[in-house]
Amino acid sequence: MKSKEKHTDGNKNEPKFYLKGILKYSARGGWLSWLLILVIWQLVSLSYSDYFLPGPISVVRNFGELINNGVLWTDIVFSVERAGKGWITGIVMAVPLGLLIGNYEKVRWLAEPFLNFFRFVPVLALTSLFLMWLGVGEESKIALITYATFFPMLINTIAGVGSTNKILVEAAQCMGASKLRVFLTVVVPSSIPFVFTGIRLGLSGSILCVVAAEMLVANNGLGYLIYSSRLYYKTEWMFVGILTLGVLGFSADRLITFLGRRFLKQYGVK
Repeated sequence: MKSKEKHTDGNKNEPKFYLKGILKYSARGGWLSWLLILVIWQLVSLSYSDYFLPGPISVVRNFGELINNGVLWTDIVFSVERAGKGWITGIVMAVPLGLLIGNYEKVRWLAEPFLNFFRFVPVLALTSLFLMWLGVGEESKIALITYATFFPMLINTIAGVGSTNKILVEAAQCMGASKLRVFLTVVVPSSIPFVFTGIRLGLSGSILCVVAAEMLVANNGLGYLIYSSRLYYKTEWMFVGILTLGVLGFSADRLITFLGRRFLKQYGVK
């Protein structure tokens, strides 16, 4: 009888433990927070017109319309292509240059004043100059995005080289390793976590800048969609563009982080 009672009590507690597990998992993933935000957003939007604050239901409906007529897909492709080109160009330019500047103290001493000056010049301040030099085509947009991504990656790479353990460098030199070998086997591997962080920062910079570039000098892309929506009094489209950018940026960052942890874990990437 006792064993039966214990078994029955255990069954009674199972739903509680099950519910607790669901709540814990949901909270960890942030799903409950997002659900709560959506509910609050929908309730607040009931007090306003769709022109001022559309609710999530209205935004989803307009999202479906823009997907079905192909407008959103086209804008996503243009924005991703521009951001990707600028980001990759920034990586190709910033990482090798950062390794070079960081590895030579005199070069770093000469370069630091210029880097500290130009990294505080906003991208938007250079828009007119880039348009005058490169025209209103894709070149000016990609150049702006490259500029926005360049400095975070460059400065992080230089910092990574500077953080190299001097004891490891001296140990390699004592074992007869050449300067090039020390650089390739000690300096570069120890810099990888910093380089990776710079690449992630550059990715966010490319997404921020592509919106600004498309608002100013484009007739397509998510930035243009957000900007032009005001002409049609379609606040819902603005929200569609903003949320799409957020989803794309978050997904790209999660993918980059996953790949870094998967393939660069041995170098200290977390």
